[in-house]
Amino acid sequence: MRQQAISRRGFLRTLGFAGTAALAGNMGGGQRAFAADFAPLTRTYSDAVAAAAATLPPLPYAYNALEPFIDEATMWIHLNRHHAAYVANLNAALGNYPDYKDTDATTLISNINALPEGLRTPVRNNGGGHVNHSIFWTIMSPTGGGEPSGALAQAINSTFGTPGYMKSLVNDAALKRFGSGWTWLVMDGKGQLMVTSTANQDSPYMEGMTPLLGIDVWEHAYYLKYQNRRADYLNAWWSIVNWDAVNQRFIDAHV
Repeated sequence: MRQQAISRRGFLRTLGFAGTAALAGNMGGGQRAFAADFAPLTRTYSDAVAAAAATLPPLPYAYNALEPFIDEATMWIHLNRHHAAYVANLNAALGNYPDYKDTDATTLISNINALPEGLRTPVRNNGGGHVNHSIFWTIMSPTGGGEPSGALAQAINSTFGTPGYMKSLVNDAALKRFGSGWTWLVMDGKGQLMVTSTANQDSPYMEGMTPLLGIDVWEHAYYLKYQNRRADYLNAWWSIVNWDAVNQRFIDAHV
C-alpha cells in the first residue's frame, strides 16, 4: 500500500520541497493555522470514515503539545495522513466482507488467522496500523515522563529489575528492528511482562499478547525532526511516556 509505506523519500515526494519548508514556517502560527493548510485532505479522510466501523480518533492533546520531543508537523502528518490512511483502507477492505464490517479492529487482528484469506493482509496491514496508532496516541502526554508507579512498577521491577533496564531493552529491540515496525512492552498469555518488536504494522495481539506500551519506529514517526537518528528519537520518547495510561492498560489486561 503506497500510503502505508511512505518514508523519507515519500515525505519529500508528497509534500514537495517547498511544502516541507512551509511546514516549518507554520510552526509559529499555531495548530489552527497549520491544520488549515491541509484541511481538504482531512475532510477527504473524514468523509471516508464518517459512517464506517473504524474511525480516526482525535489526539488527546494539541499537535504541538509534545514538543520539543516530537514536533507539531510530524504529529499532524502522522495522524491525518498515515493513521487516517489505515482507517480508510481498513474500512474499504471490510466493505467487501459485510459479515466483518461491524467487528472492532482489535478483535479482527487478534483473530487474524481465522479471517477469510482475502481479508487477512488488509486487516494485518491496516487493522494493525489502526490499533497500533490508537494505542500510541494515548500512551504519550505533554506531562509524561518520569518512572512507572503502582502495579505496573511492581511488575516491571519483578521482571526486569529496574525500569531503566526495561527501557534499555525496549530501545534495543527498536534499534535492531530492520526497516519499519514497532517496539513493545507486552504481557504474554501467562500474564508475564516481556519486550518484543514487530515488523511493519503487525501487532502483539496477533501473537496472543497484550500490548502495554509501544513505540512507532517507522520513519514517518520521527524523520522530520530526527532524520536517521532513531536512537535519539527513542531516548527522547521516554520524556513523554504516559505511565498512568500504560499502568491502566496493565490493570485492564488482568480483568
